Amino acid sequence: MTPIKKLLSDFYNRYFYDEESLILLFLIATGLLVLLVLGRWLAPVITAVIFAYLMHGLITPLQRIGMPGWLAFGLVYTLFMGLFLTLLLYLIPRAWEQLVLLGEVAQTELPELLFQLQQWLMVLPQDYPNLFSRQQIQSLIDSIGGELDNYVQALLQFSWNSISSIVYWIVFLVLVPILVFFILRDKEKLVKWSQNFLPRNRPLMSRIWREMDQQVANYIRGKFLEILIVGVASYIIFMVMGLNYSLLLSVLVGLSVLVPYLGAAVVTVPVAAVAYVQWGMSGEFITVVIAYGALQVVDGNVLVPVIFSEAVNLHPVAIITAVLVFGGWLGLIGVFFAIPLATLIMAIINAWPTKPEEGEAADAERA
Repeated sequence: MTPIKKLLSDFYNRYFYDEESLILLFLIATGLLVLLVLGRWLAPVITAVIFAYLMHGLITPLQRIGMPGWLAFGLVYTLFMGLFLTLLLYLIPRAWEQLVLLGEVAQTELPELLFQLQQWLMVLPQDYPNLFSRQQIQSLIDSIGGELDNYVQALLQFSWNSISSIVYWIVFLVLVPILVFFILRDKEKLVKWSQNFLPRNRPLMSRIWREMDQQVANYIRGKFLEILIVGVASYIIFMVMGLNYSLLLSVLVGLSVLVPYLGAAVVTVPVAAVAYVQWGMSGEFITVVIAYGALQVVDGNVLVPVIFSEAVNLHPVAIITAVLVFGGWLGLIGVFFAIPLATLIMAIINAWPTKPEEGEAADAERA
């Protein structure tokens, strides 16, 4: 046997010695294929499942304290519909209006900002002639001006029709609450029905499911709570300081926690840019930047450890890699769901069995 064949044979015998492992691998591959082909059309179902996960985490504690199941379901679903309608009828329209207004203001303020940037850059060849030439700086200025103008034009032309057809979004918004209702109400029936497609003897799948259920559910519920806390806190801070477009910026800050490290760094740019345009390099600008930085420090060092104490701890390299891979594969949706998907993969890896070596098996038997 050649070394390559031996290596592959050892790998197969170690990780796929159980028939159930092959079945599970087939199910995972099938699920990924379905998401790749039908992911856009299944988006309402996937979104409803995520919301049902969030809501079920509230139903169980209510039942534990003696509340009837139907009453706990009714209270939690009423809370969900209240939040959903608030988001749909108040938050999104107001944030959209501020986004359009910001684009219009940016178009009028952009020439002045570019002029100030140009004046600052043109000084560099005089102060550092060995590092920068006037031609390089002029080329950089032309490139920045062209890119910013393209972004502003794209922002002004941005509409729901440019995302997708209006019919798709209406269907999406109508289906999600309906699907959440039936998933929550008939959770046990749906679980039993799905088990008909699985082997009757499935200890490996049951172990992986318990690991996934604990880790992924904790992450989804914790991340929703983190978005809510960070978004509300940033809105209060921006409102107290009188920062323009407070609602829009607080929504961006809240959503930025979906992408750890990278999200906070990216959202810093619009927050600092709006503050600079409004106040210039003044005490108010510095105060906003410091307050935003303090909020990020509290989020990373206090809020995240408390909320995600029971969730999978992913290394920063794994987080950034997941964002790059899933973002490149699925676009913006992939960026948002990169960490849950990485958490799901980590849960599967942690629960996946490996065949012990002969020496390890003997030691285990003696122990």
